[in-house]
Amino acid sequence: MTRITSWHGNPSRPRYTPPAGAIDAHCHVFGPMAQFPFSAKAKYLPEDAGPDMLFALRDHLGFARNVIVQASCHGTDNAATLDAIAKSGDKARGVAVVDPAIPEADLVALHEGGMRGIRFNFLKRLVDDAPKDRFLDVAKRLPAGWHVVIYFEADILEELRPFMDAIPVPLVIDHMGRPDVTQGPDGADMKAFRALLDSRPDIWFKATCPDRLDPSGDPWDAFAKAVAPLVADYPDRALWGTDWPHPNMQDAIPDDGHLVDMIPRIALTEALQRKLLIDNPMRLYWPEERG
Repeated sequence: MTRITSWHGNPSRPRYTPPAGAIDAHCHVFGPMAQFPFSAKAKYLPEDAGPDMLFALRDHLGFARNVIVQASCHGTDNAATLDAIAKSGDKARGVAVVDPAIPEADLVALHEGGMRGIRFNFLKRLVDDAPKDRFLDVAKRLPAGWHVVIYFEADILEELRPFMDAIPVPLVIDHMGRPDVTQGPDGADMKAFRALLDSRPDIWFKATCPDRLDPSGDPWDAFAKAVAPLVADYPDRALWGTDWPHPNMQDAIPDDGHLVDMIPRIALTEALQRKLLIDNPMRLYWPEERG
């Protein structure tokens, strides 16, 4: 497998300045491979994108903290993500990917290492197996205060509803379940996603990845138009992140500075921006600091 680069080598400085304390609540690290080999089941083989690069980007874009989500290329070995959290100086927390049979002691160790949730991936191009019954079992055994992150595409939302309804902890939906943003804010995909949000008060979402979801390209106008009403209507449940280093986006690599400039287009007021970038992610990832 050829190693691929999916991130911008020289991202612009954003025109938008995030508020002090802003959190990039969805990013990843890759390797470094010599220290943290990729999974034998990985569907892509990236070049190294380690914590030094991530934290340099964080500072360049004007953010204070990161939430590092275990990338599928590392499988259920969370060592690379835990290493990045450990090197962050308490400026990062994480989301793990685990074997559903994980022992209690290992979950406790992940918590002590800064993890605050686990991720279930239903994208067939990224994972071979997504056993709902075993996922439910581990969701019932999570440390107190943890949540479940779910990544799926819009066409399987209805089929996943009973599974999501049965998860006994808060849910965070990656990239809004990948709606077709070209349908607009009132399209079928957004209506179905709103119905999901209305079904439970503890479902959160990441208003992320215009580069993945908007085929019109930068500046991603369709994304802005479709997502701004969602953030306005569910202001206490929206999160934001860069998705750096943009797994599998090597053919349409986004400029991270331009991704940051999307923030004021989907969160139109300072109050909304503060919820999106500080208040909401702090509640999920640093609740002990909220008093």
